[in-house]
Amino acid sequence: MIYQMDLSGVDAEAATRLYWENLAASREGEEFANELVAGVGREDARIDETIRRVSENWRVERMARVDLSILRLCTYELLEMKDVPRRVTLNEGVELAKRYGHENSAGFVNGVLDRIANDVGKE
Repeated sequence: MIYQMDLSGVDAEAATRLYWENLAASREGEEFANELVAGVGREDARIDETIRRVSENWRVERMARVDLSILRLCTYELLEMKDVPRRVTLNEGVELAKRYGHENSAGFVNGVLDRIANDVGKE
């Protein structure tokens, strides 16, 4: 849904509605997923600035769209979801990057998220 928002320009509400109406095989995790997508949509400028600040030699505009979508999701978790442990967020981000990104995505995503987690003091 976050990837769809980036590519098509739809807002979080439209992205979630389109996903659940057309692509979801089940409704499992719907509430949590909707919360994440809405949060990313609401905090997009703050999230991108956080990513930009730690991404030496990488402009957000030049990042692979899949990597950026994963970074946005996980950055929101690191910034706003205090009950989600750092390790869980980083592991999930790396696994998503391995599955959907290119061969160097996992290392890139891990490095950026680790810096963000350190900056925000997430243990």
